[in-house]
Amino acid sequence: MASALIQRYFFPALFVGLRVAGLMTFAPFLGTRVLPGRMKAGLTVAITVLLVPSFSPRPVPSSLTSWLEIAMSEAALGILMGLSVQMVFDGFQLAGQVAGVQMGFALENVFDPTTNATTPVLSVFYQTIAMLIFLKLNVHHWMLLALGQSFRLVPVGTVVAGMPAAREILRAAESMWVIGVEIAAPVLVATMAVDLALSFLSRIAPQVPVLLVGLSVKQMCGYLAMAGAIAMWPAYLQSRFLDAIRVAVRILHLVH
Repeated sequence: MASALIQRYFFPALFVGLRVAGLMTFAPFLGTRVLPGRMKAGLTVAITVLLVPSFSPRPVPSSLTSWLEIAMSEAALGILMGLSVQMVFDGFQLAGQVAGVQMGFALENVFDPTTNATTPVLSVFYQTIAMLIFLKLNVHHWMLLALGQSFRLVPVGTVVAGMPAAREILRAAESMWVIGVEIAAPVLVATMAVDLALSFLSRIAPQVPVLLVGLSVKQMCGYLAMAGAIAMWPAYLQSRFLDAIRVAVRILHLVH
């Protein structure tokens, strides 16, 4: 009787919960430190309870080693799915750091509640706008849908992690640098143009106090470039989030 209960309820719930918890730990918004730990734990349990009845029970592992292997594989799969989307936000944080240095905010740091660390002020601004667009596009719903579909593509206990999945997440990490450069590009171009113009001005009119007005002019031009670029962020982020979800789906095919 006890063995039947374990096979029917405890075994599926444990490993389904580990995959869900892996996603909830690293996924944007769902894994942020802004959400209280009890809320995240309750949401993890609620999602697990909803998912468990949808999948047929599998044989109970015969040894402790098998239990540990399945547990680590399920948690790792959830983590990889969460990281594939989190890379987009990391790219925006990088863009904020680069743009902040160019605009003279290298030493202006604020406390970021999502990481519990001091972060350059423009990085927090970029990430906040990205999070608002993330919620507006309902990307967290896409992630939960992908999580539910993952149990059909990769049933509990069949995860086989290997180098192909690792290479896929590394390619997703490469996109973080591309996103950072593309998002910061308008500010970089504007501030570099100001630097070039001021350098010519200092040569032509040495009496002009370039050092006094240069930073203010760079910041004004940087703000204008940023304001113009923000209008294109929703469409850009939508394509990037779709790419991230595709990466998560490819990982599911590679670990099965």
